[in-house]
Amino acid sequence: MHRAWMLAGAVVAVVAAGALGWRLGTGTSAQTPSPARTADGKPDFSGIWQANNEAHWDLQAHEARPGMVTQPGVYPYEYARVPAAPVIALGAAAGVPGSLGVVDGDGQIPYKPETAPVKQENGENWIDRDPELKCYLPGIPRAMYMPYPFQIVQGTNQIQMAYTFTNAARAIHFGQVEGPPDDTYMGHSVGRWEGDTLVVDVTNFNGKNWFDRAGNFHSDALHLVERYTLKTPDIINYEVTIEDPNVFTQPWRISMPIYRRVEPNAQLIEYRCVEFAEEFLYGGLRKEPLVKRWEGETMIVDITRKIPPQDKLYDWYRK
Repeated sequence: MHRAWMLAGAVVAVVAAGALGWRLGTGTSAQTPSPARTADGKPDFSGIWQANNEAHWDLQAHEARPGMVTQPGVYPYEYARVPAAPVIALGAAAGVPGSLGVVDGDGQIPYKPETAPVKQENGENWIDRDPELKCYLPGIPRAMYMPYPFQIVQGTNQIQMAYTFTNAARAIHFGQVEGPPDDTYMGHSVGRWEGDTLVVDVTNFNGKNWFDRAGNFHSDALHLVERYTLKTPDIINYEVTIEDPNVFTQPWRISMPIYRRVEPNAQLIEYRCVEFAEEFLYGGLRKEPLVKRWEGETMIVDITRKIPPQDKLYDWYRK
């Protein structure tokens, strides 16, 4: 009986402490801490961040797939496709996770009738066409949700972003600044503040980037309006309005949370992307290819390199 009274007393004490915390704002119901601010009173975005979603595979909602490259299986249905030869040896690691998507509204990307087939062709020819596989600069917004951390360093008249993938970087300028002498992969970013939201206009793209691995693409007429809002000290609400009259019938928007890496030793670690892609890009040009055969316990993979003739080789590099 004595132990029962002690247990009942402990329960009452816990409930009372929770209620007190609720009233005083010190319990689990406490208000979210305010984000840090810079010396000039602006929200401070400085830190290391990373998206945690499947947007880098495909911006739109999609079911899980057995591989980024697939072929028809035994049955003539989309769900029954099987991994194609380039990824078959990877097993489950080659699979594409499903996603609810990050495209706002009806979830559809408003391609023009003449550009929708290009997106389809891009996806079907992913290995040959995706700029990511060739380690080209990822562009914006793709760099923001690739599966690698990136760092924001915030100053009073400029914000610098450094990305792990291919050592990409960009500066967000404030005020009147001269644009770049030519269009670029990462575009030209000019920022302004709307209250506590950082708004960034991004222009001057060269049109050679994709939005994801599914083949969603744009032209050099791309214009982005990014909006960064600190929802909590460790979560950025990231929104991008995308406009490209050469490719889409109307502007459309994606949105997602981006999370702070809170490990005490968080830092960007070098990813030697260009070196990693050299054999993929140039291995077939060697007099004697280095990578010709792989043999495991259940599979042998023979590699035959194919060099596109004449100018088609340079066209492949430019894609």
